[in-house]
Amino acid sequence: MTIKTIRTMDKQIRTAELRNANAEKQNDDMTLQGYAATFDTETVLFNIGGNDYKEIIARGAFDGANFKDCALKYNHGDVCMVLARTRGGSLSTSTDDFGLKFDAKLFNTTMAKDAHILVKEGGIDKCSFAFTIKEESYNAETRTWTVLKIDQVFDVSIVDLPAYDNTSVEARSLDGLERRKKQVLERINLANELLIKTYL
Repeated sequence: MTIKTIRTMDKQIRTAELRNANAEKQNDDMTLQGYAATFDTETVLFNIGGNDYKEIIARGAFDGANFKDCALKYNHGDVCMVLARTRGGSLSTSTDDFGLKFDAKLFNTTMAKDAHILVKEGGIDKCSFAFTIKEESYNAETRTWTVLKIDQVFDVSIVDLPAYDNTSVEARSLDGLERRKKQVLERINLANELLIKTYL
């Protein structure tokens, strides 16, 4: 059984491997490239009772998403200076068969130079993005959420300590995971209550 839901309020975060990060670094031109998300890749969000609960970002999920004021950040930090930004043209995003790609020409700041060196030397190899979901579906049989439409992308970030350090896959923020776990546990508890009442 598949249940569709619409959600625009919860801000979510995903983590992915920083792919192609070194492709543009050989000449020290202060550029970064990477994939902030991958399509059609199952990510295990959590496990309850020996069952994995997963998530997939569908191809086309970013079509029509708002990238108007998307920033490249370090660890999604609001206290750190922005490294690049779509407003002004130093950051661009696009999608291909693999996922959501970003290209950034870093600002000429000390923080941006430090971030560039960390990526170039392999100190940082993960990236993620912060966003809101417009539409998603849930398949109860496979215990899988599919993100169908993303409303807005607030930032793409290079990250050093992702909450879920999976290779080339995305992971929910802790808040998102707790919300999903609560939904699953409520369903399990309701099913158990109905089962008990049936045999009373």
